[in-house]
Amino acid sequence: MRRPTPTAASTAPPGPVGDLPGGFDLRQLARRAAQVAVLLAVLVLIAVLAPGLGEVRERLSGARPGWIALAVVFEVLSSLSYVLMFRPVFCSLMSWRAAAEVGLSEVGTGSIIPASGAGGVALGAWVLSRAGMSGETIARRSVAFLLLKSSVNFAAVTVVGLLVFAGVIGPPQSPWLTVLPAGLSAAVIAALVLVGHLPAGEPAGDDASRLRRLWSRGRSVLVRGTAEAGVLLRRRDPVLLLGIVGYWVWDNLALWATFHAVGYAPGASVILLGYLIGQLGGLLPIPGGIGGIDGGLIGTLIVYGAPASAAAAAVLAYRIILFWIPLMLGAVAFVALRRSMARPGGFIPCAE
Repeated sequence: MRRPTPTAASTAPPGPVGDLPGGFDLRQLARRAAQVAVLLAVLVLIAVLAPGLGEVRERLSGARPGWIALAVVFEVLSSLSYVLMFRPVFCSLMSWRAAAEVGLSEVGTGSIIPASGAGGVALGAWVLSRAGMSGETIARRSVAFLLLKSSVNFAAVTVVGLLVFAGVIGPPQSPWLTVLPAGLSAAVIAALVLVGHLPAGEPAGDDASRLRRLWSRGRSVLVRGTAEAGVLLRRRDPVLLLGIVGYWVWDNLALWATFHAVGYAPGASVILLGYLIGQLGGLLPIPGGIGGIDGGLIGTLIVYGAPASAAAAAVLAYRIILFWIPLMLGAVAFVALRRSMARPGGFIPCAE
């Protein structure tokens, strides 16, 4: 397949790398990371010092290092799977080194900025715009990327919920905890398929109101991005599919490993069904999702049958890993990315 001829925008050298967009300069990122670290430390202190949490402390103090190490490996693999998703969706012209620098920078940023990873995608959007990609293309592919990243979760809840309800896998659960989330997930998938087949609509005229122009552009980006996600899936690119599935599987396995570390072995259905619903707390505008994800995961896992002490201890260990591993990988990648962008010819144009 021929590589497209670089445009003038794509061949132009990047500007100074110091002009990072608001919220993404090194000082602000360091400040956000410190805020999340403090919040995590508060959660640890609560678990260590608060009365009535003796069993949680016992589980944490007796956590098996081998399982914790395995959880760390799983989280590293999940972060690397993000890179496998990033390159096919955004820019197949990038080298894998460049894709790793941008993708892991997004992963690290997403660990300290709320909105379920959208903050990291915003950083990648700025980098791609500097590499020559148009704003419309970036917006469309960002929608496609976020949908593909979440697609496995919804598909898994649909399938697993129905299998648990049918008694194929266990432990047995109420229809409210199986059929209902399965039905809702299936409805979300159906709605997205429908959105991808809607007309994008005509662009608003220059004389239209600001609200009308925003609605017109938002509708176009959503429809085109959703349609592009479907196109990418139908290509059956093995690298993309490996990234989509791997990002979700390895993160689920990290939580599974921390449960084993604190002495409890939950059924696969408990992890799979509790994971999606619990992660919705990450949508709350809280630094790093601290409190939102933790509370959502613990509460959901308890509802699905995990003992309260085991759920609290396992989720706390998981959240510490989920914060530090992407952050450390992202910090290294971000430094490398800034150097690449500052070096003439060091960053591959991406105007496709």
